[in-house]
Amino acid sequence: MKSLYIFVAASCFTLAIGPAVAASSQADHAHMHGTPAVAPVLTDGLVKKVDKAGSKLTLSHGPLPNGMPAMTMAFGVSNVAWLEQLKAGDKIRFAAEQINGAMVVTRMERN
Repeated sequence: MKSLYIFVAASCFTLAIGPAVAASSQADHAHMHGTPAVAPVLTDGLVKKVDKAGSKLTLSHGPLPNGMPAMTMAFGVSNVAWLEQLKAGDKIRFAAEQINGAMVVTRMERN
């Protein structure tokens, strides 16, 4: 009977962590072979303010894939050259990630 409990516990553990291990393994495999990762989901945004001195972009945006609701907020940018290309009122599509505790625009396309 004890071996049945061990088998059931091991099976549950495998089923619980299997998808996470598989996803991590696929990402590592893609990285090692230079194949592109899945493109991030882009969110619509409206540029409210461009702060070149602070290297920030204030955007009014829809809900983000990470669960953040629609709002207006300042983001850092991974490419400061974007700040030269944008002005208040521009419509963009963007992806953002949390980097070192701050939300940063990591991909941006003008509409």
